[in-house]
Amino acid sequence: MDAVVPDAGPAGVGRGGPGAPAGRDVVIVGGEAAGTSVLVQLVDALSGTSGADGAGARAVRSVRVVDPRLMGWGLAFGDSDPLLMCNSAVDLNSVRARRPRDFEEHLRQRGWTGRAEECVPMSWMAEYCHARSVQARARAAAHGVDVDRLSATARALEVRADGYRVLLSDGRRLAADDVVVCTGVRRPRVPDGFAAWQDHPRYLDSPYPSARLRETLGQRPRRVLVLGTHQSAVDAALLLCRDGHQTTLTSPSGQLPAVRTALAAPPRALPALDRVADLDPADPHLGDRLLRHTVEAVRSVSPLPWRRQVSTAADPVRRLREETALAEAGACHWARVCAPLIDAAIALGGTLSGERRRALMARFAPFVNRYVTALALVNARRLVAHCDAGLLRVAAGYPRAVAYADGRWRVRWPDSAVREYDHVVNATGFHPPQPYWDGAARTLYLEAPPASATALDHLAADLRVRRPGAAVPTAAPERVWIVGVGTHLRIPFANHLNNVVRQADEVAGHLLRPPNPSS
Repeated sequence: MDAVVPDAGPAGVGRGGPGAPAGRDVVIVGGEAAGTSVLVQLVDALSGTSGADGAGARAVRSVRVVDPRLMGWGLAFGDSDPLLMCNSAVDLNSVRARRPRDFEEHLRQRGWTGRAEECVPMSWMAEYCHARSVQARARAAAHGVDVDRLSATARALEVRADGYRVLLSDGRRLAADDVVVCTGVRRPRVPDGFAAWQDHPRYLDSPYPSARLRETLGQRPRRVLVLGTHQSAVDAALLLCRDGHQTTLTSPSGQLPAVRTALAAPPRALPALDRVADLDPADPHLGDRLLRHTVEAVRSVSPLPWRRQVSTAADPVRRLREETALAEAGACHWARVCAPLIDAAIALGGTLSGERRRALMARFAPFVNRYVTALALVNARRLVAHCDAGLLRVAAGYPRAVAYADGRWRVRWPDSAVREYDHVVNATGFHPPQPYWDGAARTLYLEAPPASATALDHLAADLRVRRPGAAVPTAAPERVWIVGVGTHLRIPFANHLNNVVRQADEVAGHLLRPPNPSS
């Protein structure tokens, strides 16, 4: 999957001449898990291995994946450090919606003997995605479909009378009939109080890639302030403490996530959550009803009272210890509702306006941040060990003022104490991708939009791009889809892999259907 198609001139790359085979040219922007899933499931459908009859192979002539990195090896899973773990279990990480055990089967074939409910290193997921993409290319070739990866990034998408032109970072224009945008996160958030320090040599905008973190800090033990207390911050703490650095975590909430064995598939159906998708989007008490359904689901999996499944300790490290012990004892039964709760919220979210969806997410943010996106037990144990060794602490508040002088960060805390640090690492996460539409230029910008462009604010139910201000679908809707984290425009938990894979399967089906102007 590493061949690069040469520039074919002004007409663009990938557009065949009069004698070229019939079929449409598909471009997938992004080759991480979402892009891999689209490719693999499209080829499954082409070859008939997904349950289709394979007749769709005649509908596609070529597939081009645009990504500067190897398939699968992106920011989400592409770090080779074995300390970085997937937060969801093996049984939720298949890139095939109709073969949910595909990742497990891949690992078993390589000698893995663990349980499907376990978490494994992120790099294993990257290797799996890459292996499946290589296999997909070979299977596509057997059906006369050319598949390649172009080593570049896609900056914009021009709408033309004869299709689309994807503008690449190296100046080429890639011709396409259909485009699927699967870009992941790239732009780190700017933490409160640190906007002026973004270019400082002792400020890292992200803990990823881990190799950059190690190279920047060196081998001598350092004092490091990590901004954040959730998943990215946990990764940062694990990497830093392993290398002997004194690490302090801080965030406005001051709370670490709760602890569970893993985010795994539920052992049985939960009717209380199955009914969430049927709730009335216009109900003024929708939030209360969603809460009641969630509580009912938690009670259905265990009679153990909620207060005995969680810790209420005010100190975050004590709470971490107590919840780690609860998870080890098998007492955190609430964890079994998390995956189906995410699915239920996604189904409900697609029926809500953007304003209503954001309001609901804001209301439940404390619950989501602590429980829905909880820590895997393996990482919780490691954090406890680093706390015991004196390498890790969680600050009681968030910095009030920051300065840098004489080679040190000087941070003033809410209690007026001033402490010094050698480095600051931002681990507050990333902004979701935000496309922009320029009507005059008939161009969808994926990065660096001009001032004349307007932020895309809506996706159709089938995940097609809807231009800003369009009240109803146009007579001839664009054959441009978004899959993955970019679907935050329509649904919550857009980065939940199980949902991303379902999206990819749906879009792969659309790609095999011929254009219908009335659709």
